Amino acid sequence: MEVVIVPDAAAGGELIAEAMAALLRRKPDALLGVATGSTPLPIYQALAARVRSGAVDASRARVCQLDEYVGLPAGHPESYRSVVLREVVEPLGLSAGSFMGPDGSADDVQGACEAYDAALSDAGGVDLQLLGIGTDGHIGFNEPCSSLASRTRIKTLTDQTRVDNARFFGGDIAQVPHHVITQGIGTILEARHLVLLATGEGKAEAVAQTVEGPVAAVVPASALQLHPHATVVVDEGAASKLKLAPYFRATYAAKPAWQGL
Repeated sequence: MEVVIVPDAAAGGELIAEAMAALLRRKPDALLGVATGSTPLPIYQALAARVRSGAVDASRARVCQLDEYVGLPAGHPESYRSVVLREVVEPLGLSAGSFMGPDGSADDVQGACEAYDAALSDAGGVDLQLLGIGTDGHIGFNEPCSSLASRTRIKTLTDQTRVDNARFFGGDIAQVPHHVITQGIGTILEARHLVLLATGEGKAEAVAQTVEGPVAAVVPASALQLHPHATVVVDEGAASKLKLAPYFRATYAAKPAWQGL
């Protein structure tokens, strides 16, 4: 696991966007796994700026969702399908056909989970999966004590996650669904490169447990320690509880430029 400490969220967004751009230069039809929420927005904005400037061609890129609410009607502005279309697909100038996601409004939700897991494999697997982290250490919607071998499935959200996400529903927690479809931890770990971005002191404890704590289902993000190519990008606030922060700074400063992220 590589830990990169950056000055702020904007710097993290630029760093990760350049890694995604470099991937698209090597593999124009790469499958990019995207996350939702406020944290990854600087990444998408920086990548879209590169596309607009001609620094990278994203026309053949493919995008897939990490998770989706269950039960929101089609076209609901806070369904993750709508969010990804609005914040990623449209700014990058991609076609609707380039987009993959689970069907959270399906009559057979379990069947939709299994179909999406299979679709990711059939597509050749995810080349780079973006991740955020919850204050309780969850990734995707794999809440604490999720199986580290789990596949795409239905999960029940904790009260804390629903409180955290209520800001996207006008502050009304009653509007936040109780259930979601999420890629499982085992599914996430199959991506070729995992990139987690965390910002703010509120994420500092979760980041410390993820990076320096034991691998444990109670901190789902700690499963990144098992991955051969996992990168954790944190701003100063999110890095504030890392005991090995001086080591992480020194190793990144000495990293050859040709290695990339």
